[in-house]
Amino acid sequence: MSKIAKYLNEHILGEITGSKAVRERFARDRSVLMIKPELVMFPRVTNDIRKAARFSWQLAEKGHVLPLTVRGAGSDETGAAIGKGLIINTTAHLNNIIYMALKDKEHFVHVQPGVTFKALNDALSWHGLSIPTFPSTAAYSTIGGAVASNTGGQFSGKSGLTGDWVKRLEVVLANGDLIETTRLHKHEFSKKIGLQTFEGEIYRKLDGLIEDNQALINEKIAHDITDNTGYARIAQVKQKDGSFDLTPLMIGSQGTLGIISEIVLRSDYVSKDQTALAAVVSSTDAARDATDALRGLDPDSLETIDGLLFDQARAAGKSYPFFSSTDSDNAIGAVIYIQFNDFNDHVRERKLKKATKILTKFNATIITSEQHSMDELSAIRDVASSIYGGDNGDDSYPPLLDGAYIPAGRQEEFSLAITELAAKHHVTLPLHIRVLDGIVFTRPALQLDKVGDKQKVFKLVSEYAQLVDKCGGVFLADSSEGRLKANAAYSVLDDDIHQLYEQIRAIFDPFGTLNPGVKQTSDIKSLVEALRSSYDSAEFV
Repeated sequence: MSKIAKYLNEHILGEITGSKAVRERFARDRSVLMIKPELVMFPRVTNDIRKAARFSWQLAEKGHVLPLTVRGAGSDETGAAIGKGLIINTTAHLNNIIYMALKDKEHFVHVQPGVTFKALNDALSWHGLSIPTFPSTAAYSTIGGAVASNTGGQFSGKSGLTGDWVKRLEVVLANGDLIETTRLHKHEFSKKIGLQTFEGEIYRKLDGLIEDNQALINEKIAHDITDNTGYARIAQVKQKDGSFDLTPLMIGSQGTLGIISEIVLRSDYVSKDQTALAAVVSSTDAARDATDALRGLDPDSLETIDGLLFDQARAAGKSYPFFSSTDSDNAIGAVIYIQFNDFNDHVRERKLKKATKILTKFNATIITSEQHSMDELSAIRDVASSIYGGDNGDDSYPPLLDGAYIPAGRQEEFSLAITELAAKHHVTLPLHIRVLDGIVFTRPALQLDKVGDKQKVFKLVSEYAQLVDKCGGVFLADSSEGRLKANAAYSVLDDDIHQLYEQIRAIFDPFGTLNPGVKQTSDIKSLVEALRSSYDSAEFV
């Protein structure tokens, strides 16, 4: 056992290990990267995290950096949950629901970061409540990870991303101090600025930085489109009334500004009954035209799925209800999925009829929840799961490009451009689009044990980021950049914005101990060296 592990084990309630097997297990997350840590820590209480942070800070003051990387279930797709130093895993012990304020008008819940989305929503469902932003990985991904990366899910087009539901946070700073972040009124903020502590220093420096860069923030950063690049939520920190809140900065920061130790979120009532429809149309163009009309029905979910994914699923032996009514010799153009979660049965039925009427004009083959179960309809929507997690020989489908935003008016242009990009790199890039918020998902089939495909990884990410930017979109709209996407994300960022983000980070992490390499540009050689020779997400499922 190393001296550091032994020392910290003597001072914490949790456990620290340098076991080779444990270190190898925590060397991977759901990205294509692999970095083996020196130690893995399983804190039992917040004070354990504080002691680790304080120890790391003291070492850094003497010139020895022990990086700290906080990690939930490891479902992060960008390499943000792996690192060389000390991994702080929250799922073993910090996985409790502390309090549920059911009588409060916002029905807030107070949780530790290691609670999974499914566990929380299962508990809330007993009271008819939910946090509707849950991602597709809800069964095993944690609330802490979702806040740290500001992820979304099926209903985010209507309900926003996870960060939009956060009320306040408890955060361990780089030096081990513990703070609570919430919106402070002008008088409360004045008190914070006067503190002769690291917290007070952060408030003072950040306030000055915002004041010096207010024009830049207003002109280039503050807009309605969600952007998780760098620290774009700096635009939400200080309001015109003088109030101040660090919470927006922590959301999407991926553990680079502080370690989230407790979270308070809003919840809302949710209908236990849903109505859904899946429709096969002739082309992606027809799907775009149809969804333009379907938007007016105020659905909770509206998505288009490239028919190529269904062709691949059919080749793998999968069967869906509309296969029997679709000529197996013909490729499927596109599939539209729409879901209504209204509380009133009649409202849902009326919307379903209107949706059917709209789609009939497009000669669509329609499957509804009136004839089929919601499980069958959900399986249609989740067609990619049967491909990405199935037996596809040596091919794997790493999540390199998921989560960009494309404006509705530019999606046809984007679709044509991505076809050219796919042809250039000899891959297919079928699109799954969350229509209500314009979030696009696509994954290439790669064989990472081949040098040529390894070389494609960063080329694809870089060129895809350029393509998204050219089409007026945002490369990182549904999660943050981590390690994998940082170089590409900052290549389309103005230098003055990038410099501002570096200054923000330096205020919170002056010694570079918090998740170094994440949300920062990296030497491409080091990233290539960290690439795995195979990709399999089965261990996270």
